[in-house]
Amino acid sequence: MWDREGRAFSMYKRMPSRDHSAVIDVEENSALSQKNMDVQTTDPSWWLSFPHVVVSTLASFLFGYHLGVVNEPLESISLDLNFSGNTLAEGLVVSTCLGGALIGCLFSGWIADGVGRRRAFQLCALPMIIGASMSATTKTLAGMLIGRFLVGTGMGLGPSVVALYVTEVSPASVRGTYGSFIQIASCLGLMGALFIGIPIKEIVGWWRICFWVSTIPAGFLAFAMIFCAESPHWLYKQGRSAEAEAEFERLLGGSHVKFAMAELTKLDRGDEADTVKLSELLYGRHFRVVYIGSILFALQQLSGINAVFYFSSSVFKSAGVPSDVANVLIGVANLLGSIIAMLLMDKLGRKMLLLCSFFGMAITMLLQVAAANTYVSGSASLYLSVGGMLMFVFTFALGAGPVPSLLLPEIFPSRIRAEAVAFCMSVYWVFNFFVGLLFLERNRDQREISSRNRDCSSTTGINSRLSYGDGMFT
Repeated sequence: MWDREGRAFSMYKRMPSRDHSAVIDVEENSALSQKNMDVQTTDPSWWLSFPHVVVSTLASFLFGYHLGVVNEPLESISLDLNFSGNTLAEGLVVSTCLGGALIGCLFSGWIADGVGRRRAFQLCALPMIIGASMSATTKTLAGMLIGRFLVGTGMGLGPSVVALYVTEVSPASVRGTYGSFIQIASCLGLMGALFIGIPIKEIVGWWRICFWVSTIPAGFLAFAMIFCAESPHWLYKQGRSAEAEAEFERLLGGSHVKFAMAELTKLDRGDEADTVKLSELLYGRHFRVVYIGSILFALQQLSGINAVFYFSSSVFKSAGVPSDVANVLIGVANLLGSIIAMLLMDKLGRKMLLLCSFFGMAITMLLQVAAANTYVSGSASLYLSVGGMLMFVFTFALGAGPVPSLLLPEIFPSRIRAEAVAFCMSVYWVFNFFVGLLFLERNRDQREISSRNRDCSSTTGINSRLSYGDGMFT
């Protein structure tokens, strides 16, 4: 035994200095890997990254707020700005914002990679403050549209950056939960807009206050981002490894820094440093994932969910349901579904929640079809319609709402992540734009047809089921 050890030692001594250093490096790396594995027996503390995630989700709160801010006040805005009854102009008040969001989203990936995630958040807040101020003070339709367009550019930039940021600063053990914060923040913003719009009928010009209120969280977002951590992934891509380590220490704790840096190095291995081009997203080696992400967002919008958020007041009003009651019910359904998704995201996985959500939305659509059936009595039709719409919102919030924006940053490689997420979310805004522009016109045509049917029924002495449903909740 001693002889074997002696020969091994003598061979070790006779090795060239280059090989000798290689052996030492292997031993040190093995010890470091073992140490890192020992460290990772416990997950990083969630509370270190929690404040940074909460501040970033203010962008999602503003996104939800501006989606719903014109829902209740739209009629008052049209009266004050002299375009009442012009459904095209009403649709433009909504869709102009979405057009701006498309432009902001298209450039969001390059902005986030160019100036960093924190400054991208600040750039997101700036047009929201300016645009909301213009909308609050304008006396013309043109001023309203310009203000809404500026707000839209911030809305388009925000969701892409918050999805990237939350994915890159969150510990893997709670990443799904933190990702659900994005949907919850959007839901709270939407509910806040609906609640603030309640006094619109009692207070003249209250819609201007609704716009002014949004400047408060936008200003706080721009200010608070000064104190938040920059994305370590972005810093590492810029070659600022020391700063990336410092930010990992803020987010995960000192004992997890070396493991996080090793994982980051492994993920970014082989990535080129050149600029990502649009053709690479469409025809490159990752094009299948880009198309899958785009289809997810397209299906999300083609379901019609934002038609509910934009025009729920008009839809429920035509069914005889008070708009304030309808808005509260929709907000509660959305929030409840988002909270359940947060609790299940890291347990059931993204794919399972997505499948269950779309299946549930399909079932609720069947309820809507049953409600529109002429053989269903008036009261049953009304309850099926309202109940089906609320269940539709609830099942959407379970998976179809939060999962796409969380899933895509996780599956894209670091090099193209920002640009690929921006491209996929631009598809979201394209479909969202046409929903906002065309739905109200289509809804008006349906109301006119229903009105003619009721008039015809009353002249012939038929007790119309639709007129029986009107006023049930008034």
